Amino acid sequence: HHSAQYSTILDLIPNRILATKKGRPNKNPAHQNIRADRQTTMTTPPQVIAAISKVDAFMAKYPTVSQYDKLKDIETQTGYSKVYFFISGVSMISAIIYGLGGAKLVTDLVSFVYPAYMSFKAIDSSNTTDHTQWLTYWVVFSFMSIIESVAGFLTEFIPFYFFIKVAFFIWLYHPRFTGAGLVYSQGIKPFVMPHLNAFTKTASVKKVD
Repeated sequence: HHSAQYSTILDLIPNRILATKKGRPNKNPAHQNIRADRQTTMTTPPQVIAAISKVDAFMAKYPTVSQYDKLKDIETQTGYSKVYFFISGVSMISAIIYGLGGAKLVTDLVSFVYPAYMSFKAIDSSNTTDHTQWLTYWVVFSFMSIIESVAGFLTEFIPFYFFIKVAFFIWLYHPRFTGAGLVYSQGIKPFVMPHLNAFTKTASVKKVD
């Protein structure tokens, strides 16, 4: 009789314990902090979302170069943003280029490929503003190339020279800045045009004589 009572009590204990655990809220602050941290890491910061949107808009602006449609299909299949795949591809190509030619090859491509592409488009464009912008850029590009060839030994004493060069050339041709016009009007034209005008007058006088 006693053994039957003990077995009944033992059978009830686990159920009561489980019921108590289910009904009792978890008041451990450490567990609550872990859950909060997990929720925080899973949510994407708004700055990252804004950056992804900007890259996506850039990709949509140049769909052929960025392979926008193909990356969009990959995004549909995987569920991950096409921006991630685009950045991964650009990083891989940049690493290969850097491994082949070093920082100089990277800077040469940055300063040449995009301006050449836009210059080809400007040739067929009727917008004279595009013609002036890219002609000005190539004048500045030529002067910088000559200066770098003559005083190339000085680049060894300038820290992070190639990174500065990349930033400088992007500033020259970026539509937001178009620094090439400023460099030409303030740095090249005041020194070159007087000599060019004098040379033109001398040549015209000799033709008359």
